[in-house]
Amino acid sequence: MLKAVNEYDRAPMVKISQSDPNELFAGGLEYNPPARGVWNIVHTGMLIPEAHQIFCCAYGCLRGVILTAAEMNAIDRLSWISVSESDMFDGTLESNMIEGVCDIIERLGKKPRNVLLFLSCIHLFAGCDFTAITEELSRRYSDIHFTDCYMTPTMRKTISPDAKMRMQLYDALSPLPLNKRSVSIIGNDRATDEESELVRIIKNSGCELKDLTMCKSYEEYLAMAESAVNITYLPTAFNAGEELEKRLGAKHLYLPNSFDYDRIRENYKKLCNAIGAELPELDDEAALTEQAFESTLNNIGDIPVAVDLTAVTRPFEFARVLSQHGFNLRYIITDTVSGEELDDYNWLKENRPETEIYSALNVNMLYSAEGRSEKILAVGQKAAYYFATDNFVDVVQNGGFYGFSGIRKLLAMMTDANAYTKDRRTVIQHKGWGCASCC
Repeated sequence: MLKAVNEYDRAPMVKISQSDPNELFAGGLEYNPPARGVWNIVHTGMLIPEAHQIFCCAYGCLRGVILTAAEMNAIDRLSWISVSESDMFDGTLESNMIEGVCDIIERLGKKPRNVLLFLSCIHLFAGCDFTAITEELSRRYSDIHFTDCYMTPTMRKTISPDAKMRMQLYDALSPLPLNKRSVSIIGNDRATDEESELVRIIKNSGCELKDLTMCKSYEEYLAMAESAVNITYLPTAFNAGEELEKRLGAKHLYLPNSFDYDRIRENYKKLCNAIGAELPELDDEAALTEQAFESTLNNIGDIPVAVDLTAVTRPFEFARVLSQHGFNLRYIITDTVSGEELDDYNWLKENRPETEIYSALNVNMLYSAEGRSEKILAVGQKAAYYFATDNFVDVVQNGGFYGFSGIRKLLAMMTDANAYTKDRRTVIQHKGWGCASCC
């Protein structure tokens, strides 16, 4: 039903006391703000050494992926095949993709070891036989692994393109004898902080740590298949870990990045049990983290804090922990409450009922900063944009931080953001936080 435009003239906000965790906001016209730090599928595919990406889609979609590769100084690792309207009804959809890919491969100076072949939503609408395409290409080029990839935003209600891409990153891994002294971290955009307890426990146990973000050659990438334990800690990487456990037999250990002390300790207990390591004493780490909370609070004081879902993967948990330590956590930007955070959401609902939740997607978030004059400390690029503040923590998906040390580093960034401003217009428009030339 059509409604007058003036019915949608304010930012979508709900106080947590009045919110429904099953549907924070009704669906509607969406808006994608110019906060570009989150990686897209082009950035992610570039992690595989010696791989080449080929996108087959319409011109409008091609513009974005080509610009991403160019911004990374990696345009030589990406090619494309355009799809026209006539391709949809003249029976050439599959054959054009096959011949286009072959033409691209023959024109490359050196054959890639892996081709990430992307189709788009228009192919799914047309019933394209992607399996037949990859099988034919594999027959013609038996020395190249062809990975089926998907640039299909229509998948968001099933498995997100981001989560699917993190699964497909490891499609070329073939079963190897499992090495009990080899551990891999799966599905990350960037390496886990070397100073984290997670990395230190793994290395101190004598295990070799593997991570796609650290692979320099295709052989190093393929060797990840020997890891007996695969760790994921990003929610979008969970499916990748599960798929590898079924296909390669490696134990999947989901250790979600947490800000809760008990959950952090439980994660490390699970890790040590899985790799046969002794659980280290963590009381000193917890004590140092408490000191960091106290120091940061003394620095920031009662300044309102806004947190968004692109900065930390558990915004409600982070909000709860900040609130419990005395911070004036006032705003959360997200459109959903994950099952993992339901307890944190309920705690905030009971103990901080005035906390305001804002949509990250609704078009009327354009008006979220109107009438505000107070200083706001934002954690995340979307929070900085929507609340028009240059005092913000520039971090995406926990920034590679983990555990007690990760909390301390994030608190240090909050202290710095309070003391010094950034030019948000310049900073947040760069694609792929921490990625090659994009940063």
